[in-house]
Amino acid sequence: MLHFSLENGVMMNERELFDALVSAPHEAAVSEVLERFDLVHLHEAWTPYGDNKSNYATVENQQSSAVPALVEKITNGIDAILERRCREEGIDPQSPEAPRSIPEAIQRFFPDRKHWDLQQNRRKQAAELQIVADGPKGNTSLLVYDNGVGQHPEDFPETFMSLLRGNKNDVHFVQGRYNMGGAGAVAFCGRSRFQLVASRRFGGSKRVGFTLLRKHPLTEEEGHRWKSTWYEYLVIDGKVPCFETDEIDVGLDGRNFGSGSLLKLYSYQLPKGTQMIQRDLNLSLNQYLFQPALPFLTVEKAERYPDNKALVTTVDGLHRRLEENDETVEDRFTLTSNTDKLGRLQVRVYVFKTRARGKDVKESKDYIRREYLKTNMSVLFSVNGQVQGHYTTEFITRTLKMNLLRDYLLIHVDCSEIDTEVRNNLFMASRDRLKRGDDAQELRNYLRELLEEDGRLKKIEKFRRASLGADGADAAELVRSVAKRMPMSPELTQLLKQTFDLADDRPGRQSKPSDRPPRATAAAPRAATRTKPAFEPQRYPSFFRLEGGDGREGEMKMFRLPRGESRRISFSTDVEDRYFDRAEDPGEIQIDILRPGGEGTRGGNGEADIGRHDRTLDVVTSSPSSGRIRVTVSAHEDLSVGDAVEVRAALSNPGGPFVQTFMVRVSDAEPPKPAPAPREPEPKLGLPEMVLVSQQ
Repeated sequence: MLHFSLENGVMMNERELFDALVSAPHEAAVSEVLERFDLVHLHEAWTPYGDNKSNYATVENQQSSAVPALVEKITNGIDAILERRCREEGIDPQSPEAPRSIPEAIQRFFPDRKHWDLQQNRRKQAAELQIVADGPKGNTSLLVYDNGVGQHPEDFPETFMSLLRGNKNDVHFVQGRYNMGGAGAVAFCGRSRFQLVASRRFGGSKRVGFTLLRKHPLTEEEGHRWKSTWYEYLVIDGKVPCFETDEIDVGLDGRNFGSGSLLKLYSYQLPKGTQMIQRDLNLSLNQYLFQPALPFLTVEKAERYPDNKALVTTVDGLHRRLEENDETVEDRFTLTSNTDKLGRLQVRVYVFKTRARGKDVKESKDYIRREYLKTNMSVLFSVNGQVQGHYTTEFITRTLKMNLLRDYLLIHVDCSEIDTEVRNNLFMASRDRLKRGDDAQELRNYLRELLEEDGRLKKIEKFRRASLGADGADAAELVRSVAKRMPMSPELTQLLKQTFDLADDRPGRQSKPSDRPPRATAAAPRAATRTKPAFEPQRYPSFFRLEGGDGREGEMKMFRLPRGESRRISFSTDVEDRYFDRAEDPGEIQIDILRPGGEGTRGGNGEADIGRHDRTLDVVTSSPSSGRIRVTVSAHEDLSVGDAVEVRAALSNPGGPFVQTFMVRVSDAEPPKPAPAPREPEPKLGLPEMVLVSQQ
């Protein structure tokens, strides 16, 4: 074992240095350790990060804030766990036998994943990846642990301490690509940028390698020679220091460090207001990790918050929080499209209640903003569950023109299966924001068209506009309150009664029940002349029927598709509306565009594995709505009038899918219908639209 001496003659080894660094609570304590070991200005003890002194811009110009940078550490931990599972199965991660996507890897390597709906099972899996808080309040350091594949000490320069090598380009079931994510968080590690990296390769090795990354402190002479500083890491005799040991107690929840990797981010610059990480930080982590491939733990220490009895929390993404929260979410639905230009997109829409959890409008709005829209991210774009770009409320107010939904709408766009070229043109390599360009504008326009064509948001916004008045107060309740408290003439009272149900509280008068039926309002629509049987949703479908059609071709129904237009095709079923969206045991509808011979290309909710120009129809599917599933198809330009395409729709079910097959035939475009003659608008009774002109 190599040793190095201090000025006072005391001999210390690599294990003692590691113990001192891993227990240091903040960057000032790390500086003291380096001083004790006489390493601060020992030139031969430091080597440039990525073997390049011009690395400052690469490290600093990545994520724009601390939380997305921390998310990269979590993502790398998930990648490492998946790679370990792959190697434990005896599969080379770069071989054709390895999974081709993250969902496939989860399905193959975690056969018990369906039991993660139980909290104890999910927490057991989450313990494989942990974020542990250290240091005093206001100067928090974070220890990030994963029980993944790990690295040998001699491999550090090619893995942890490398930049832009593309180590994961040939591994298809991991998120990482550019070999940059590990560097992004360094820029938020205090002023000195200290980050400890330690790892042990799985499989029985006892050697733990470790190093310390820092921003090089320029001397006065170096300041005249160099325009900027650089990042460097610790070496002993030109090598990453290491030692042999069994398990190490580093403060993890329920376990010691045995193999995998440890990263300690000293004095990490968390967002303002972040205190307990399992509460404040989790809100932000959930938003940037909408649906992580694996759950993880956030762990507080009792010495930081001795009165907190919930020190450990399982984090499983915003998707689960939304799907398990009926107190706050009023409506949810999913649209899935498969188009030639973009590939496959899955759009999940969540509409929040204006009054939630028994609170008034203002308290509900504040709660929604704090819990689900904390960073003003109203439209989230993710790849494999990691959010890589967003729109603010500006998309809702300016693009969708739905001002009343501004504070009550969250849209998640899953871009995991969009065309690779389009994805590269959409997202920055830092994976925290969208690029500006033609593809980004096309995506924005398409998302607007998709939501407008579906129509559900427009109906919700229209309903709220009809039923809500100033500052979200119910108009009818507001008028009743005014009528009760203010003196009004009998004529005005009678006028208001034509629209609102007002009690007559004048002395000597008693309200009589009206013989007329109640007037229809937006909140209480006119009763239907025929009573439909109540829809009784089931957890799983018991039938799946194709509705409508324009005739038959053989044994199949046929639908005409006017050239240049789209056609909506409906299916009836009895499954619950949340079947495609629920966090546990979700279903799907799979649309196959059949080629001659029965082979199919996949659209809708199926996993596409086809080229951009290998589809003849663009397909959009919607989640169930009161027993109806809609599929919208449109033809590509290379289809001619008279061409027919066979389509197969399969709705998943535990006992086997329900399948419906039909024909879509391209027809001549229908002539435009003459515009109806304008009608004289009828005078409307009731209150004018209320406008808030001032607020105290």
